[in-house]
Amino acid sequence: MAQSFDMVVIGSGPGGYVCAIRGAQLGLKVACIEREHLGGICLNWGCIPTKALLRSAEVFHLMHRAKEFGLSADKIGYDLGAVVQRSRGVAKQLAGGVGHLLKKNKVTVIMGEASLTAPGKISVKTDKGTEEVTGKAIVLATGARARELPGLEPDGDLVWNYKHALQPPRMPKKLLVIGSGAIGIEFASFFNTLGADTTVVEVMDRVLPVEDAEISALAKKQFVKQGMKILEKAAVKKLDRAKGKVTAHIETGGKTETHEFDTVISAVGIVGNVENLGLEKLGAKIDRTHVVTDEYCRTGVEGLYAIGDVAGAPWLAHKASHEGVMVAELIAGGHPHPIKPNSIPGCTYCNPQVASVGLTEEKAKAAGYEVKVGRFPFIGNGKAIALGEPEGLIKTVFDAKTGELLGAHMVGAEVTELIQGYVVGRTLETTEAELMETVFPHPTLSEMLHEATLSAYGRAIHF
Repeated sequence: MAQSFDMVVIGSGPGGYVCAIRGAQLGLKVACIEREHLGGICLNWGCIPTKALLRSAEVFHLMHRAKEFGLSADKIGYDLGAVVQRSRGVAKQLAGGVGHLLKKNKVTVIMGEASLTAPGKISVKTDKGTEEVTGKAIVLATGARARELPGLEPDGDLVWNYKHALQPPRMPKKLLVIGSGAIGIEFASFFNTLGADTTVVEVMDRVLPVEDAEISALAKKQFVKQGMKILEKAAVKKLDRAKGKVTAHIETGGKTETHEFDTVISAVGIVGNVENLGLEKLGAKIDRTHVVTDEYCRTGVEGLYAIGDVAGAPWLAHKASHEGVMVAELIAGGHPHPIKPNSIPGCTYCNPQVASVGLTEEKAKAAGYEVKVGRFPFIGNGKAIALGEPEGLIKTVFDAKTGELLGAHMVGAEVTELIQGYVVGRTLETTEAELMETVFPHPTLSEMLHEATLSAYGRAIHF
């Protein structure tokens, strides 16, 4: 006999488990189906373990700068295996925490592979056989996986995807990273800091192509200073694999050159996990591997929702989590507000960090806004200088007519933490007036948020 639930969530990544927990809090009888690891890609193979690796690289980098701070550190080195082991331990701890939270909130967890057999009906293949489940509402939170391009497929030896890079079988000596989005540039930053001769190839006209052009340029300047080679408007056409080496055919400006590497990381985007779910049979629309939804994550099929990466950009864990809460509240009879894509921050944890929210200067102008742009460099901030982090920039974009904060863009130390100040401002529909009147603590990096606002109106004090 089938188990019956008010809501069934397929997938336990950030969107899935948050949706399940919020539904249970609202009194719904909830099940969460997971085919592999509780916590999904983010906790096990994405956001969390990569940040643990990058923290090790950051400490290693700071150790080499000890003399600048009046300190001494001899025989600086690292144990790659121990670095990876710490990263896996952090991921395991948090994944275990998800299991605890689901149990605490009385969510039924079913480990197995789900497929939709009819509206409201799910068949789950488990270790013990096939189990039938019904749900008044079903939420797809199946996530996404790395895109594989023909000829660039990972093999785990010479060519890696993100999973291989998180558990590297060796330290690359000469590394090629294909793609300079968040995933590609974070791995490039990690391995470059640990000593790999790193080349990044980006098909667009700049690294971190979704960011503001000015911020991308400043980030690139720092990457190059750290020894990275950056090839823009370039494409890897072919990889010739041989024992211990890969020959990459890289096309730039209409010319193709060959370069040898011992390791390649492919980071060329993601595809949604939509296969074998039975979506087409139910009439759900799929566009380029992502389920098509409205602003409330409804698929158009009665009682079927899709959240997170499987539902399309922006592909961010925090976006998925908020969609999960929204959908759970909707299913429980509430009236939640839809998620506003332009108020979702993006963060990249390379060195230097990059963070942004809202429209870039270019996109704001293209949308017809008359803009006021403010800039404040890290070199003008006392805390940044004291930290030994004087390289960076905070940039603001305001609507000249209304004072609305249209966007904010940052590069530098800890900007992934600073961006939230502007995110809260956008959510509260703050104008420049409120930001100018806000008292920021001194000495902090956050003072730059104030100065970048003042700068847009010709009132910056410290620069």
